[in-house]
Formats: sequence, C-alpha cells, structure tokens
Amino acid sequence: MANHAKRLVTSTLTAGSRWFSTAAATATVVNKGNEESLFRKLSALPAADGGVADTLDQWVYEWMEKQKNKMNNADHAVRMDLLSKIKGVTSAEEYFNNLEESSKTVKTYGALLSCYCKEKMIDEATNLFEKMKELSFASALSYNNLMSLYLSIGEPEKVPLLAKEMEEMKIAADKHTYNKLMRGFASLKDYDAAEGVLERMREDKVMPDWITYENLAAIYGDAGFIDKANATLQKWENMGNVGDYRAFHSLINMYARMSDLSGVNRAWESLKSSSPEKPSNASYLVMLSALLKLDDAEGLQKCFSEWESGCSTYDVRICNVIFKSYLKRNMIEEATALYENMGSRGVEPNLDTFDIFTNYYISNGKRDLAFEFFEMGVAKACSEKIKWFPTDGTVSKFLELFDKEKDEEAAEKFRERVKEIERLRL
Repeated sequence: MANHAKRLVTSTLTAGSRWFSTAAATATVVNKGNEESLFRKLSALPAADGGVADTLDQWVYEWMEKQKNKMNNADHAVRMDLLSKIKGVTSAEEYFNNLEESSKTVKTYGALLSCYCKEKMIDEATNLFEKMKELSFASALSYNNLMSLYLSIGEPEKVPLLAKEMEEMKIAADKHTYNKLMRGFASLKDYDAAEGVLERMREDKVMPDWITYENLAAIYGDAGFIDKANATLQKWENMGNVGDYRAFHSLINMYARMSDLSGVNRAWESLKSSSPEKPSNASYLVMLSALLKLDDAEGLQKCFSEWESGCSTYDVRICNVIFKSYLKRNMIEEATALYENMGSRGVEPNLDTFDIFTNYYISNGKRDLAFEFFEMGVAKACSEKIKWFPTDGTVSKFLELFDKEKDEEAAEKFRERVKEIERLRL
C-alpha cells in the first residue's frame, strides 16, 4: 500500500467534466473565444479545489475590465467587490475614490462598506457608515453588514443597538437583519430575546427562512434545550419548501448535531426528491459525514456504494470520510482497497488523506508506516505551499510515541525534520 501511495502522489488529476455545466452557463453571455478561455481555466482545476469561485471572480473581473466604459452604478459596485477579493481592499478603495461624484451612490458606498466589513476594518467601516447616514444612504443592507462585522469580532452587544437605531430611523428590518439579531442575542446568552425575534418577525410580516430556523435550533442546542431544538427542526422540515441544497445540507448537519439519525435520513430523502438530478458530490459529502458522526457504519457503506455506482467524478473528500470509518474499526484491508481504487481512477490523495493514515498508524504504534505517510504529506504540502500539515496534534503524537519507546535519537531527528518545514510549535 505504501509503495502505491508514493505512485499516487505523482498521478494527474483530471476533472474538467465536473465544471462543464458552470462554464457553459456562464459562457452564454460571452463570445466563443472567451467561452473557451473560461472553460480551460475551470477545467484545469482539481475536482475538490476551492479555487473555482476565485477563478470565476477573476474571469468576471477581467470581463468587466473590458466593459468599463459601459458600466452603470450597480456594475461599479460589483467591480469593487471583485477588486477587493482579487487585489485587496485598498484597490477597491482607490477605485471608489476615483469614481465621478455622480457614481458615488448608495450602491458604491454600500459596496465599499461591505469590503471594509469583510476585512474587519472597524474604523474604516464605522467612519464610512456615519458618512452614509449623513447622505441618507443608510439601508437595511448597510446595517446588516455592520451587524456581521460586530458578530465576527466578538462584539454582539452592538447588534441589538443597531437594530434599535434602525427602528428609530424608520428603516425596515429584513429577514437577514432578524437572523443576525437572533445570533447577537444568542451570543449574549439572552435566549428569551433570541426566541422573541421569531415573534417579532411574524408581527412585522417578515417571512422566516431556513437560516432563521437553523439559527434558532443551534441556539437551543447550545443552551441544552434539546426538545426545543428538535421542535424547531421539525418546523423547518415542515415548511414545505425547505430551500436550496444548502438548506438541506444544513438540516442534515443539524439533525446529526442532535444525534437524530431518523431526521438525518428524512432530510436526505427530501434532498434527493427535491430535484430530478442526482445529488452532487458536495451533498453526498454532507450526508456521509453525518452518518460517520452518528457512527452508522451500515448506512454509511450503503450511501457510499450508492454514490460510487453513479458518480461522474471520483472525489477524494468522500473517500476520506470512508477512510475514517474503516480505520476507526481497524478495517485496514478495506481502507487499502479503497486507496488503491482511488489510484486506479487517477485520483491522488490530498493532505487530509495523508493526515488520516499518518494518525492511524501512529495510534497503532506503526511508526515506519506513519512516517512514510507523513513524508508524503510533507512533500505535497511543500509543493502546494500549504502550512497546516502536519497538525500540532500529529507532531505531538509522534513525539509521544518516541517517548513511549524511549527512542531519543528518533525523536531528535523528527524534531529537526519538523523544524525544516517550520511546523515545530512545541
């Protein structure tokens, strides 16, 4: 298995088909040359890579750059958001400052405020917001952005104050406002107030969405009110129109969090029946992770076989869930077979794969195999310039094993190796 693992490190991952539908849909607004250019960029990305959104952002930015003389204020706002993502918030700020005064509207001010809030630039965000209020540009969206900022920096006490200010200024709250207000109260452990937000929404005729119920169920769960959490999930499930795939994913995760296997299975069946298309790899990943969490080995194997028989793209992330299940039960032969099957399909292990096997072999005292997977992971991490591998926990486990075996020489060599890759934190 270890030799096969070495071969897998250098194998080529091809996943163009996964992104064809995204590229084709986007390409309807561009000419043939641009269509092919975008498709090539997307096709070059690994199946499980998180860079697709970044690539799309970059492509849209380049397309808008060519259209700059035809842009309206909404386009300027979108371009500022893309600039912030691709070149940094300073570029978005400079773009805003260079706009004609007639283009400095509620949309472009709002876009800059959003950039500041996402980057947690507190002073810049609050100063700009005060300017927006002077210009009568303050809106529910701008208040929502500030609420998100305060929640992200651990100052939830400011969220109810912003909601009160909105009320005083006669700015109608929307569902996003109420969802953030609910989270703010929960962070303050004011569970009665958090629960009361739902009633306020009804009074203001604002329809709760799935995020509202997700927030409330999580609040109840964190507070130990399991019955209330389950009742909230039932209300969410009975909404009739649960929402898009993200809502189903969240519902599955919430039921798993409540250790409710029947709820997980119901949500999964609802997801599958909501669309004539097969569930995506991302959906299977959510479901399999939930079954792993609930230790439903039989259900997990059944779900994995269902995915494997119909998948168009073999996904290493899904295999990693199965590796965890197999190795948790010391099913090394099954794990080996799956590992080799990945290789036969041209799918290389990722850093999570190496981490899983490294830790399994450490825990079982097989340090040579553990070190072999460790080294393969280090090689991959260095080539991809990723800093988290190995984790501090993995390093500690190696040192504990060497200490247990009273092998100071091996421990010292390992310390030196970890220092070389700048991962020694002990």
